[in-house]
Amino acid sequence: MYKHFFKRLFDVLISSIGLLLIGWMIILVAIFLHFANKGAGAFFYQERPGKDEKIFKIIKFKTMTDECDAEGKLLPDAQRLTKIGKIVRSLSIDELPQLINVLKGDMSLIGPRPLRVYYLPLYSKEQHRRHDVRPGITGWAQVNGRNNISWTEKFKLDVWYVDHCTLWTDIKIIFITIKNVLMRKDINNDTVATMYPFDGTN
Repeated sequence: MYKHFFKRLFDVLISSIGLLLIGWMIILVAIFLHFANKGAGAFFYQERPGKDEKIFKIIKFKTMTDECDAEGKLLPDAQRLTKIGKIVRSLSIDELPQLINVLKGDMSLIGPRPLRVYYLPLYSKEQHRRHDVRPGITGWAQVNGRNNISWTEKFKLDVWYVDHCTLWTDIKIIFITIKNVLMRKDINNDTVATMYPFDGTN
């Protein structure tokens, strides 16, 4: 009952309260990033698969400029990452705009993280089950190793969550996430990919 009905009510309630409480912060960060990103904009939009693998556009704060070299190719991440962007990432603030995705119904507060669309053909039948629920801002895999575990283990944790989604589990994940953010545990690397790409075997 919770997974199919009350979870959505929980998402709408918490995301609405969250946006009311920190809406000023989102606006303030967006203004700073607008100028720091040198015209590249404050928000980053990217297609991701959601529940039942329906594609939606995830919203994140944009923490890098779009500066290119003489040949028109984007400069390395380390050179495009702004000082403000680095702070935003280190505090995990870049994920806050996804509360809008939650309110729209694209995402949930808790669930498997939405990955890139081009990974879809690489999943096993069991791994595809991670899309039986809405993807989340944080999730069971994120509080159990995040980028320090293999893709195989991460997907097992995602599927475990699909089968054990309860109010208590969601509340537990929220509190562990808050603790990890305050302790700055498993924060994304500022200049390189946080994990090697998934190739269907790892």
